[in-house]
Amino acid sequence: MQKIFNLFDFSQKVDYKNEVLAGLTVAMTMIPESLSFAILADFPPLVGLYAAFIMGIITAVLGGRPGMVSGGAGATVVVLIALMNSHGLEYVFAAVAMAGIIQIAVGIFKLGKFIRLVPQPVMFGFVNGLAVIIFTAQLEQFKEIINGQVQWLTGDALLIMIVLVALTIGIILILPKITKTVPPSLVAILVVFAIVYFFGIETRQVKDIASVSGSLPPFHIPQVPLTWEMLQVIFPYGLIMAAVGLTEGLLTLNLVDEITGTRGRSNKECLAQGTANIANGFFYGMGGCPMLAQTLVNLSSGSRARLSGIVAAFTILVIILVGAPVIELLPMAALTGVMIMVAVGTFEWASLKTFRRMPKSDVLVMVLVTLVTIILHNLALAVLVGVIISALVFAWDNAKRIRARKRVDEEGIKHYEIYGPLFFGSVQAFNDKFDVLNDPEEVIIDFSESRVVDMSGIEALNKLTERYQKQGKKLHLRHLSEDCRSLLSNADAIIEVNILEDPTYKVAVEKA
Repeated sequence: MQKIFNLFDFSQKVDYKNEVLAGLTVAMTMIPESLSFAILADFPPLVGLYAAFIMGIITAVLGGRPGMVSGGAGATVVVLIALMNSHGLEYVFAAVAMAGIIQIAVGIFKLGKFIRLVPQPVMFGFVNGLAVIIFTAQLEQFKEIINGQVQWLTGDALLIMIVLVALTIGIILILPKITKTVPPSLVAILVVFAIVYFFGIETRQVKDIASVSGSLPPFHIPQVPLTWEMLQVIFPYGLIMAAVGLTEGLLTLNLVDEITGTRGRSNKECLAQGTANIANGFFYGMGGCPMLAQTLVNLSSGSRARLSGIVAAFTILVIILVGAPVIELLPMAALTGVMIMVAVGTFEWASLKTFRRMPKSDVLVMVLVTLVTIILHNLALAVLVGVIISALVFAWDNAKRIRARKRVDEEGIKHYEIYGPLFFGSVQAFNDKFDVLNDPEEVIIDFSESRVVDMSGIEALNKLTERYQKQGKKLHLRHLSEDCRSLLSNADAIIEVNILEDPTYKVAVEKA
C-alpha cells in the first residue's frame, strides 16, 4: 500500500490545490494543440484527444519524473504524415505501437543515459528553436480561409483577436504580482472566456477547429496484414518516431531537472513512453511524447508532483465524454495568449547574454541547432547535427593539445614524454613529434600523462615501431594505464612493442 501512495506522491508534501489547478490549465492548452496536430495529419480529431489522454495518464503514473507532461505532440505526428498519406490510418496505429516497442527496448537496455552527451549549446539551440516554433504556430490563429486561400484577419476580427490575446498576456504578467494562489494562465483563460460569452463577442472558438465530443478510447487491433512487407513499411516510421519522441522527451526531462533542481530517471521515462505508445496503437491514439510547452505551463503553475498530470489526463477524458459543449466555446484567443507566453518563457534569454563569453564554436552550434529546429521542425535531426558538430570540435581541440617533451638521459636513451590523448584526431600531430632518423639506438615513449584511446592510436604506435625497426632501433613504451595495456594486449597481431615498467613509478595500475 505504501508503494501505491509513493507512486501518486501521496506520501510526499504536495500542494494539492496547485496540482489540481495546474492540471486543469494544462488540459486547456493540450486540447486545441492535440486537435490541431490531428487535423494537420488528416487524422480523425478524436485520435488526437485520445493520444493526449493515454499518453498523459500512463506517463504521469509511470514516467521518469513528476511534473513532465506528455501528449499528442507535433514532433512525432509530423513523422507519420507520409505514412498516413500512403497507407492509411491502420498502418499509422501499427507504426505507433512499433515505436513503443523500440522505446521500451531502449529503456530495458538502459540507453536513455546517452542523452547526457548532449552539450549545453545544443540544449540552448533546441530550446530556443522550439520557442520560436511555438510562437510562430500561434500566428496561424490570426489567419482565416477565404475562398480556399489562407489570408490574414482584417478589420474587427483582427482587432478583437489582438485585444483578447493582449488581455490574456496582460493577466498572465500582472496576476503573479498580486497573488500566486492560482495559476495565472487558468485565470486568463476563464476571464477571457467570460468576457466573450457574456458580451456575445464574435471570435474564433475551439469548436471552429473540430468537435471534441466522443466516447472512451475503444480497443482496436490495427487492421494490417501480418507480413514481412508490412513490417518493412512500418518499421522505419516507428524507428524515427521512437527516436524523435525519446530525443524530445529526454531533453525535456533534462530541462525540467534544471528548473526544479532535481534529477529524473531517463530509462524509466523511456519505458513509460514506450508503454504509452503501445497503448495508443491499440486504443485509437496517434501516439506522442513529452510536450515541452505544456510541461512549462505545468511547472509555471506550481506543479512539482505527478498529480497534475493525472488531473490533466482525466480532465481531457471528462471533456471528451461530457464537457465538450462547454470546452468548444473557449475562445482561441485566450489559448493563443497562453501559448505565446509559454514561448517567451521557453526561450533561453540568458543564452543571448553569453554570446560574447562563449567560444565561437559553441555559438555556431547553438545558432545552427536553432535554425535547423525552426526551418525543418525536426528536433531529433537538429540535436543530432549539434551533437556531431560539438563532437568534431571537441576532437579537433584535443587533437591540437598533444605535446611531447624530449630529453636524452645519461645512458644516451632518448625519452619522449607525451601529454594529451592519442586518438584518431591527434595521430598526425603525434607522428610529427618523432625524429626517427636522428634518434639514438634506444627510445622510450612515456605515457604517464597520455592515453591510447582508440584503434587509430594503436595503429599509429604500430607504424612508428616499424619506422624505428627499419632503422635498426628499439622502441619502448612506459607508464601505460591499465586500460591502455588491455587495448594493446588485444592487438598483439598488429603491434609488437617492448613495454617497460618503472618499478618505482606505477601509473594508473588498478589492483583487484
